[in-house]
Amino acid sequence: MNSGDSTLTDTKERILDAAEHLLAIKGFRGASLRAITGEAGVNLASVNYHFGSKKALLEAVIKRRIQPLNHIRRKRLEQVRESARQKGKKPDVKAALSAFIEPTLLFKESNPDAKKFFIFIGRSLTDPDDTVREVFLRFIKPIFHLLFETACEALPGQPREIIFWRLHFTIGALFHAMHISGNIKTKFLDVKTGIDANSLVNLILPFVTAGMKAK
Repeated sequence: MNSGDSTLTDTKERILDAAEHLLAIKGFRGASLRAITGEAGVNLASVNYHFGSKKALLEAVIKRRIQPLNHIRRKRLEQVRESARQKGKKPDVKAALSAFIEPTLLFKESNPDAKKFFIFIGRSLTDPDDTVREVFLRFIKPIFHLLFETACEALPGQPREIIFWRLHFTIGALFHAMHISGNIKTKFLDVKTGIDANSLVNLILPFVTAGMKAK
């Protein structure tokens, strides 16, 4: 890579970092391109050159974090299914849920930037403006579909519609837990909410597994 390519890459990464930071604080509508370029120390033309539009920049911010995470979750879900096939058994639903939940929580704690990203996604899921939500769901749809099919194989006695809704409850619980553990610095109902990712995995997995198996 020559120095020109390196400079372009550095500029692009600075824009992505600045966008991620401001999106987490202000949301998609509140974070203007002018504010993002100011934070990144670049001119507005740089955003147009590298991304073309604000929505394309949003997609790049989400893609940068979600693609590596999706790769890990897909690999683990496929391992759960393949292991079950080799043993001639149905997949274990707790193992399938763990394949999705554990990488998500550990990734969130992997670095401060990942934590900012999940704060941004968490607030966007309840934002009246559905721009971010639509882009985010488009990126996670293939993994959710794989999780859904694995859960259906694991729970053949449950109607697919029930499994669909229970997985949505599971993901809702996951994001709510991430929001509470990551954003509330003081006690809530006299309970300390600070908890590390591994402990959170150990708390949420039995809870959502029981919900998926409920008669």
